[in-house]
Amino acid sequence: MTDLQMGLIGLGGTAVIGVLAYNKWQEHKHRKLAEQLLNGRQTDVLLDEPRSEETADERADSDARVAATARSGDDRVEPLLRQEPVFAAPAADRLARTEESAVASPPAFLSSSDAVAPRRSAPAESVRPADGRTDAREIAATLYRLSPLIDYIAAIEVSEPAAAYRIHDLQRVALERVGKPLNWIGYNETSREWEAILEDSDNAYQHIRVGLQLVDRKGPVRDGDLSVFHVAINDLATELMGVAELPLRDPALQAAAQLDEFCAGVDIQIGVNVISQGQVFPGTKLRALAESAGMVIDADGRFARCDDDGNVLYVLINQETQGFSAESMRTMSTHGMTFLLDVPRVANGDRVLTQMVDLARRFADALNGALVDDNRRPLSERAIEPIRRQVVQYQTAMAHRQLPSGGPLAQRLFS
Repeated sequence: MTDLQMGLIGLGGTAVIGVLAYNKWQEHKHRKLAEQLLNGRQTDVLLDEPRSEETADERADSDARVAATARSGDDRVEPLLRQEPVFAAPAADRLARTEESAVASPPAFLSSSDAVAPRRSAPAESVRPADGRTDAREIAATLYRLSPLIDYIAAIEVSEPAAAYRIHDLQRVALERVGKPLNWIGYNETSREWEAILEDSDNAYQHIRVGLQLVDRKGPVRDGDLSVFHVAINDLATELMGVAELPLRDPALQAAAQLDEFCAGVDIQIGVNVISQGQVFPGTKLRALAESAGMVIDADGRFARCDDDGNVLYVLINQETQGFSAESMRTMSTHGMTFLLDVPRVANGDRVLTQMVDLARRFADALNGALVDDNRRPLSERAIEPIRRQVVQYQTAMAHRQLPSGGPLAQRLFS
């Protein structure tokens, strides 16, 4: 190695040592400066110098924001992946229970002496897809046969159309345990309309809706029935290679209880009695009077008066054990009969009541009988008028509840 090379190596080593020494000195210098800054209390113009123009409200707001920031470090809020839909129970205005007030919200069989003030529910919301537009097919489904007002509606969508008989058969045994009526509808792709799914139909459906009626005259749906329905519908959807969507259960049970309370308040029947005054009423004469008034014997052994659409307006029943039948009318006789008006199942109940009372009077006159109430007191027009007003009140409450008396929903609820 030459002297030049040795000299260059020594010069390079000296330069490296010098750089390292300089860096060490700079590090020591900056450390001391930092210690001086940290140990000495420096004035912060934001924290230590209150601005004269800042108001007390602004300072309080600032303190609140600081406190909220401090809490956020301790009380961690988990992110929400999805908010469950709410099955809103109907809002209701309770009225005092009185003899002349009546009404509330869905099914149960009560006597005319019970009156409950009505609950009014908000209109059911339309089903809307994610883009916010109303789904016309869902609206058509509810208008056709099902209603969120009285039904717990399950939606089933399947990948391949399922035959009507198969839809009914797959969970038949399980669903027979449910103690409330079921209504099945499907979307007909050909007619582009919803229709009843009939077991003997050849049609097949991809879009299926099953409505479990929340209330009838036996009372509201039970939690156990709703559980059975839930399991059966989910199993049905699985067997059909599809998916099912059902509303929340607890809000549905609450809505059913409120609906039942309402129905109990308006579920009345008005009876007008024609009784003998010693003599019996012969069946032949009774039948002649009834048929001349347009009444016919039905399957329940009653004479029924129907409107032009076949809806029953009122019936005539025998107060004795034997029902009316075409075969027995020649030989039978009775000491009394009752004209009966089922208020929630009849539209324009006040007018129908007037017609029924007029006919009962004609029967009493023709049979030499007496027109009396349930306590066997003579029934005058003065006694009828308060009843007529009460009928109007009940049926007005039903209309406000969007369950007009005599309409399809009322016919189902009070069956």
